[in-house]
Amino acid sequence: MDPEVVKSDLVLILDFGSQYTHLITRRIRSLSVFSLCISGTSPLSAITSLNPRVVILSGGPHSVHTPDSPAFPAGFIEWALENRVHVLGICYGLQLIVQRLAGVVRVGEKQEYGRMEIEVEGNSGIYGNKRIGDRQEVWMSHGDEAVQLPEGFEVVAKSQQGAVAAVENREKRFYGLQYHPEVTHSPEGMDTLQYFLFNVCRVTAGWKMENISDEEIKVIRDTVGAEDHVICALSGGVDSTVAATLVHKAIGDRLHCVFVDNGLLRYKERERVMETFERDLHLPVTCIDASEQFLRELKGVVDPEVKRKIIGKEFIGIFDAFAHDLEQKLGKKPLYLVQGTLYPDVIESCPPPGSGRNHSHTIKSHHNVGGLPKDMKLKLIEPLKLLFKDEVRHLGRILNVPEAFLKRHPFPGPGLAVRVLGDVTEGNALEVLREVDEIFIQAIKDYGLYDLIWQAFAVFLPVKSVGVQGDQRTHSHVVSLRAVSSEDGMTADWYYFEEKFLRYVSLKICNSVRGVNRVTQDITSKPPSTIEWE
Repeated sequence: MDPEVVKSDLVLILDFGSQYTHLITRRIRSLSVFSLCISGTSPLSAITSLNPRVVILSGGPHSVHTPDSPAFPAGFIEWALENRVHVLGICYGLQLIVQRLAGVVRVGEKQEYGRMEIEVEGNSGIYGNKRIGDRQEVWMSHGDEAVQLPEGFEVVAKSQQGAVAAVENREKRFYGLQYHPEVTHSPEGMDTLQYFLFNVCRVTAGWKMENISDEEIKVIRDTVGAEDHVICALSGGVDSTVAATLVHKAIGDRLHCVFVDNGLLRYKERERVMETFERDLHLPVTCIDASEQFLRELKGVVDPEVKRKIIGKEFIGIFDAFAHDLEQKLGKKPLYLVQGTLYPDVIESCPPPGSGRNHSHTIKSHHNVGGLPKDMKLKLIEPLKLLFKDEVRHLGRILNVPEAFLKRHPFPGPGLAVRVLGDVTEGNALEVLREVDEIFIQAIKDYGLYDLIWQAFAVFLPVKSVGVQGDQRTHSHVVSLRAVSSEDGMTADWYYFEEKFLRYVSLKICNSVRGVNRVTQDITSKPPSTIEWE
């Protein structure tokens, strides 16, 4: 971020590997306060050079008792005290503060995961707008707990099981929460962060989304230069569409968009997307039919990670070939590839050391992050890689992207390959899934639910079940319906459909799609599951 476009104090997040870390950045930005996230093990000079007003220590999957567990650099506490910097530890961050200031952290007798209730136990700075005895529901995710606090610290909230939930030392300006206020499953978490920043830390607001648009356009122009051409992988989803629009605004007709039909698209997706590109966005788009190529490479593959890597490799091969053809036409070879990668993709794929997030656990490789081949010839431009889906939609509105694009549900880069569990080329799995998914999504639209749901889709299961259709025994396919509500995709709840809707969809699918005799619904939140099945 260019300091010249920032008009607020800086809140710096030190990342110790939590899957929710960048949500903290997101939540703080939503309060119009500028925030950045860097590795928790960055040298002290990297922290002090940014001159933060507040430092937040994130959660993480580690235990402070593990010998190689990550920690802030030597001298950090002394620097924070000397410069009157407020420090807030979240989950692992709290335990780190307690341990490094000579308190005691032990493995908890009762581990706490998921929704739990906490109660304010004392007069507090961070809970200054609460009274003793006030309760709230929060999202817990920890195995260790603080059992003895450093000198000068006090417990200001406890969980329903009696564990320490919040601590503080107002004189030293050190605070800690043993839960995640940044996730939507902590309903009052944002209130707590807001009170902490504005009433305790007295930060100045002034940062806004327009800053990202202006800055990214400047970065793109500086990166690409005045003559180079750029290829954009355009899928028709929100992310790639906003990325393409942003780059097009930066470099104009030197952007060349490519839409690849990989044989893994939804029902009539190719026709619908290309028509919308031409009618609404006026972007230069070349459509390439590579369906046979992708399906040939995926034949017999059942492992989802292998699927993603194959798809990533094939995509890059197509873009390299397209770049070669452009070179013959223009006399100058494109050097860059634009992708609509978002921060949740980066988080779940766990980038390699040097990316600033080398303490995380890999959840799955996204085809446009962890699935990319090491020898790819094009250099990546990913203008949205530090943004979440809701931020991208906001940016799209600033760029005048039509609402029809911005409201589309997310669709995975590997397409239906990760929604057919097993070999996508086996039998008529893809055809069955397309028909089922179309019925499900159209019903959601007909019932006026589409804009209320973050993401909805069908999954083809690698099992068959016995049924009775037309008074005859059948042994047919099983599908599952998945719909979730979320704000950013990092956490999600399953969407509660009324019985009338589910009955209608189930009957419609079984009566309309040949080869399906059983419909199930996925009612799992994220976590413990991910939104997609693979």
